[in-house]
Amino acid sequence: MPDFFGIWLEAAPIAVVGAGVLAVLVAASVAGTQLRKRHDSTREEEAASAQEGFIISAVLGLLALLMGFTFALAIDRFDTRRLLVLEDANAIRTAYLQAQVLDEPHRARISGLLVAYTDNMVQLANAEAGQNRELLAKDDRLLTKLWSAALTGFDSIRQLDFSSTLMTSMNQVITLDASRRAARRAHVPTPVFLTLLIYLAVTAALLGYVLLGWRARAAGAITLALLTMAFVLVVDIDRPTGGTIRETQGPMEELQKFLRAQPARTFDSWRAIGPQSN
Repeated sequence: MPDFFGIWLEAAPIAVVGAGVLAVLVAASVAGTQLRKRHDSTREEEAASAQEGFIISAVLGLLALLMGFTFALAIDRFDTRRLLVLEDANAIRTAYLQAQVLDEPHRARISGLLVAYTDNMVQLANAEAGQNRELLAKDDRLLTKLWSAALTGFDSIRQLDFSSTLMTSMNQVITLDASRRAARRAHVPTPVFLTLLIYLAVTAALLGYVLLGWRARAAGAITLALLTMAFVLVVDIDRPTGGTIRETQGPMEELQKFLRAQPARTFDSWRAIGPQSN
């Protein structure tokens, strides 16, 4: 059950998830209402209402706690993905600048690969969950070519003191690529979402059982809608590629602009003038 539920949460459109959760809550609320109608109670109505009010307050308080806990888990993963975008952009920029110390053809080869890698990363971040297989394969090919080009370039500067710095920068790019992939696979555990949904359904059933009169039931309906919105919001944040709330790609997009505005030949201005010029 958890596996099926997790796959559904990941693959179904957000609107479908919201409609499904709301349908479950409405069904639970109707079941609670029907149970109340069939219930033959001999207790005093005022005392019963007071007791039911305490129970509902306790249930809603625990629901708020559970919802907040789940929301915090999703936000933590979202922030991790967001910070990795900035770290990745900085690592690529550093590797690109350090590659300019290489002689040709190593400099142009590595610079071109870093530009292509950056473009692919931006496309991958904006791709839908089912459309990223080819982009992931291209990402693997670019990383392999980038490391091979770095090894070849390293041989040409092996005797220099700063040669290891270039390899460190390239290794950081590859490491952050793996970190971003792992962060996109990290989700709020399915049992947490399942427990939250069950708790929501029980809460809806209690509201249906307790609330009497059309005004109270209208307020209950609004409460169910708000609870559904909160659940869908957490699911949306937890989706790295399939949701509408995604980590900003601003640092990578700024890096794209920088790489286009500063091609490798830009750094030849002083080389062309000569070592004695200021």
